[in-house]
Amino acid sequence: MSYVTSEVKNQCLTIMIDRVDKKNALTRDMYQAMADAIFAVKDDTATKVIVLKGAGDCFTAGNDISDFAEQKDNAHVPETAAFMRALAECKVPVIAQVHGVAVGIGTTLLLHCDFVYATPDTKFVLPFINLGLVPEYASSYLLPKISGHIKAAEWLMLGEPFSAQDAYQFGLLTKVVEQQEIDNTVASTIKKLVEKPTFSLMQTKALLKGDDERITLQMNEEFDIFLEALGTPAAQEAFDAFLNKRPINPEKFK
Repeated sequence: MSYVTSEVKNQCLTIMIDRVDKKNALTRDMYQAMADAIFAVKDDTATKVIVLKGAGDCFTAGNDISDFAEQKDNAHVPETAAFMRALAECKVPVIAQVHGVAVGIGTTLLLHCDFVYATPDTKFVLPFINLGLVPEYASSYLLPKISGHIKAAEWLMLGEPFSAQDAYQFGLLTKVVEQQEIDNTVASTIKKLVEKPTFSLMQTKALLKGDDERITLQMNEEFDIFLEALGTPAAQEAFDAFLNKRPINPEKFK
């Protein structure tokens, strides 16, 4: 069964994360499916907008920890990296429609989108440090740039949930939209973007994303440290505690 669906309609590619029974937690196959969907329209000049959204009651609970922890020789990384590259290098505007929870990459991927709409009840969290890991997807560069060092330090060093209002106040969101209005708000933005001249639309995005090289360097550096962190006793303790549904042993989580 595919847990990611994609559809091109009216010059818009919609990618739906649809693993409702697992809170849309992402596996390596799901990362690859999202990457393939984006790459498929890379040279398709007829597609002018991409929308990312989640089915059910949330956007995504982030990585499927079981799938992540069970991979050997870092087999999870190529699929994740493929999605990261696809979204970061995407030439057309990307809209994220967020509700419920956006955990880990569910939040960091928003830093690479152009429009982000979220419902008032949405909770965001960057829990990497609580797993003995480090920031990903250039978030250690983009988050301070967008929200300032002080707020980025709070979110990344404490790893605690924060609200849609907090996310909006510190620049992560385009707008906070009521649940009953978010579909119409996103549809309105799609329509406006599709009506813009293709050359001007794509070049405006390219000009706004003028620090691609710096972002790529940061992503690569984060990846190297992330892989190193995976082998530390703290990360191994965090994963084992999660998989066995037990509290973390503070003596091993150092």
